[in-house]
Amino acid sequence: MKQETTTITPLAYRLRDSAEVLQKNGHPILSLHFPLKYVVLHPHWAPLFESPMKKNFMAFKDILSRVKNTDPVKTEIFLNDLVRKGFLELQGLPTLPNYPTVSIIIPVRNRPEEITGCLQSLSRLDYPAEKMDVIVVDDASADKTPDVVSQFPVHLITLDEHRQASYCRNFAAQRAKGDLLAFLDSDCVAGPLWLKELVPAFNDPSNGAIGGLVDSYFNEKELDRYEQVKSSLNMGSWPKSSREDNHFFYTPTCNLLVRKALFLEVGGFRNDMVVGEDVDFCWRLQDQGHHVEYRPVGRIFHRHRNKLRQFCTRRFDYGTSEPSLQRSHPRRIKQFVISPAAFIFWALVLLSMTSGWIPLLGLCGVTFLTDSLTKYTKVRKNHVPIAFPRFLLVTLREYFTFLYHCCAFVSRYYLFWAVLIFMWLPLVSIALFGMHLLTGIGEYIIKKPRLNFPFFLFYFTLDQLSYQLGVWWGCFKKLFFSPINPQVVRKPS
Repeated sequence: MKQETTTITPLAYRLRDSAEVLQKNGHPILSLHFPLKYVVLHPHWAPLFESPMKKNFMAFKDILSRVKNTDPVKTEIFLNDLVRKGFLELQGLPTLPNYPTVSIIIPVRNRPEEITGCLQSLSRLDYPAEKMDVIVVDDASADKTPDVVSQFPVHLITLDEHRQASYCRNFAAQRAKGDLLAFLDSDCVAGPLWLKELVPAFNDPSNGAIGGLVDSYFNEKELDRYEQVKSSLNMGSWPKSSREDNHFFYTPTCNLLVRKALFLEVGGFRNDMVVGEDVDFCWRLQDQGHHVEYRPVGRIFHRHRNKLRQFCTRRFDYGTSEPSLQRSHPRRIKQFVISPAAFIFWALVLLSMTSGWIPLLGLCGVTFLTDSLTKYTKVRKNHVPIAFPRFLLVTLREYFTFLYHCCAFVSRYYLFWAVLIFMWLPLVSIALFGMHLLTGIGEYIIKKPRLNFPFFLFYFTLDQLSYQLGVWWGCFKKLFFSPINPQVVRKPS
């Protein structure tokens, strides 16, 4: 497990290296190179982007002094929105004049060693002790777990009957004293700044729930190093939010903070769900008009299943939840988004390769140039000064991104068919394996794991196979195949 520093630096922002500031009639325009997007700001913000913030981090207090007559809370929300969109980056965190009371809820069953490490980490939290209310719910353990917990200054609730984690969390929430509920799993260890880094996100009144970074507790085995970058609980290194029209967004319960009033209002977690209950809860919260946000801070360390059979079984279990979730939330129909120009481009490439008719490659070039020119013309109509060569690069990257997503979908849901049909359709099987291999190479380049590619591809293949078998199993049990048969929708250029 990594050691986390407790040093707190003041909140500061700066322009990302991949972004630039343009001008349009006195309006500052923030432009991102890839994906190509821009935002036209009010002239009120012009002084901010004429400043050293272009290259160096600027303290939040200096931003407030440079941009006059600005509400601090609304300014922080606005800047954080630009961070999520990729135009800015931040460091440090804001300090609050008064920290709210947080009820930390931990369900546990037959984990004396794990709960010991978890509760010890809470004693090291950099958060006002009088503002923490720790509740441990023992789910009818058959060992010494309750005795171990009783040695710590926490509120212990002991159940006589095994009821699963969702019930335990809901039961504790009814008795919680805090305005915020912080859910933590018993096999997790909290970093010292866990709460101080996540609680300020509730300055935004539209945020109903906040998720934090889930890191790996173990780091010795190859499987540990795979989990560090590909764990289903790790939401990545970039902030995300359901604001960006992402109806499928969620954060896992092992590191989730929620406003207590909202948690009770939406009915908490579903007691009948063993996996996927965090997804279901976050979706119901969004349906009530509240946002769910993820911040890559507030680190906790998770003792993942680092034995091969347990690893595969857990991925299978996660997969079985997809059909149940989509049937329970019919508004969230899975979609596969295609760019028509990218589809035509790759179709022509494939046809050229299979037919041997080289002139088709000329049509590929025409499609590429036409698409680039169309994008350029649309942006120039808005008088945004972005040069045409940028659009050539953007279009090329978009086409390769589209190819990658096609391969990734096949790898995620259809890889096992490559094994089943190999005897009858070997070329199709080879094509499926090839798409999986391309996906693995892409993931390896993006995630940069600390292990060699053959090991990464081995675990990645087991990961994909275990998950998709769980999905297909769940689909057949419920006779509901939306997860593996998404709607194909058009994405405009």
